[in-house]
Amino acid sequence: MKVGKVRTEMVKRLAIELIDKYSKSFNTEFDHNKKFLTELNIGVSKKMRNKVAGYATRVVKSDLMAVEVEGEVEPDNI
Repeated sequence: MKVGKVRTEMVKRLAIELIDKYSKSFNTEFDHNKKFLTELNIGVSKKMRNKVAGYATRVVKSDLMAVEVEGEVEPDNI
């Protein structure tokens, strides 16, 4: 059984909203995402900013992995 980290709904919702709004500004580097959130000055604590940056990093990485997997799958009936 694999145990994952528990994140609150607020962290997830805020990260997804920011990724949708500033999709070009987030990447797979945590430190870059943390600095970007600092520049945005969204008015959250340091701990919350780090949680949002970490979750945003994870979402961006998973999105990139999904795109790579889709590109590798070849259609059968072409």
